[in-house]
Amino acid sequence: MAETVIECFYTLSSPWMYFAAPRLRAMAERHGARVRLRPFDFPAVVPQTGGIPLRTRPQPRQDYHALELDRWRRHLGMPLTLRPRHYPPSDQRPAGRMVMAAQQRGLDAQALSQAILTALWVEERDIALPEERAAIADALGLDGAALVAAEESPPVLAEWARNSEEAVARGVFGSPTFFLPTPGGALWLWGQDRLFFLEQALAGDAVQTP
Repeated sequence: MAETVIECFYTLSSPWMYFAAPRLRAMAERHGARVRLRPFDFPAVVPQTGGIPLRTRPQPRQDYHALELDRWRRHLGMPLTLRPRHYPPSDQRPAGRMVMAAQQRGLDAQALSQAILTALWVEERDIALPEERAAIADALGLDGAALVAAEESPPVLAEWARNSEEAVARGVFGSPTFFLPTPGGALWLWGQDRLFFLEQALAGDAVQTP
């Protein structure tokens, strides 16, 4: 039987991925699926696909974003700072590539990803700093220095480019975006608030696809 793979396109600055990750992991484990994390170059991709980075949106939309974050942190019981000191990070790309390096090595990339997101959104740490990323990985028992060094390795950079190219080709305009193969075609979902549709599809229930 073919392995069920949930592809997750996202950025390591996304509060919505921070909210989604624990439920995504538990859901995959319940259904015997594998999560493939696919960080991508958000600032380069979303202008091509219709997404609008938060800090370039009109102020009413930024205010509503904070309102929604507050609602979801209360609903999920997850701590989150509405306006963290280092958001948006000066560069979120190295953090994404660090997660990819861990995934390529068969390490617990999901745990590392969530730790980085927690550092940004809860602990107000600057994930753009390599020493912060190394410390985050070290705290998980991973070799932080080795993973930082691997961020610019040819295999990671090649996969990073593929992820970004595929994000454009598939029309990814927000983070997180999920893809799941189904008998009716690939299920495409944007946002942590649509995870229940992913659960339905994993359970074998029919979910409308384009």
